[in-house]
Amino acid sequence: MMTDTRSPKVSVITPAYNAEALISRTIESVIDQTFSDWEMIIVDDCSSDGTRLILEAWAKKDERIKVTVLGKNFGGPAGPRNVGVGIASGDYIAFLDADDIWHPQKLELQLKILENGSANFVCSQMRDFISADHIDFKRFGDYQKELVSFRQQSIRARIPTSSVVVRRELLINNPFEEDIAYKAVEDYHCWLRVLETTPNCVKVLLPLVYYRIIEGQISGSKLYMMRKVFMVHRKYPNRSFVDAIFLTLCHVSGGFYSRFLKKEM
Repeated sequence: MMTDTRSPKVSVITPAYNAEALISRTIESVIDQTFSDWEMIIVDDCSSDGTRLILEAWAKKDERIKVTVLGKNFGGPAGPRNVGVGIASGDYIAFLDADDIWHPQKLELQLKILENGSANFVCSQMRDFISADHIDFKRFGDYQKELVSFRQQSIRARIPTSSVVVRRELLINNPFEEDIAYKAVEDYHCWLRVLETTPNCVKVLLPLVYYRIIEGQISGSKLYMMRKVFMVHRKYPNRSFVDAIFLTLCHVSGGFYSRFLKKEM
């Protein structure tokens, strides 16, 4: 029996660290996609629980699921994401954190935009959830889109990482910053750099990603995140101290509205 060695259209990259309680539901949301031409590369960042055994069991069930176990812990998702991008074989890279869940139509809708040649970089809206039992996946028909520019992303984070699908070359040229100082903002910083090399990110105005709210999440500390965002802007090329303060304040106020009042991004 011959094995299909054709490269998949999309490589899904999932960093995992001590994710045994939640990652199976995340994997299921990829398997349930209406678009099936994908590989899922799960990068285990030296988990100390049963994550690796769970991942290996899934890999035996579905040959599209591939597990990479790192030799050292990076202390954040930037390193595992870069490792995943480096070994990916798809034309496009999609990201999915180990506790988030995709809508079944996510890849189908986004690949239509990418494949018609109108974009190199797409994302979607994201909705918060606490229990997966409360998610109701409705089938989407017509929808609207908007463009996210470098300036708009500078003012406020508009690109949820678990919603991104992007051409692989853009990430090879703009990898995630692995310096631990960028932990929790490595994705925000990465999307800014990508947007300097491609005109816009096309955002699908549908909640194609569900973001799990967990007590104690890094991104839940508002003061911590404000300091991190300020650091990104202060160190970003050609930005003054005043620019950094202004953009940080815009980021915090906009983020408060979208994340804590609307409960979506």
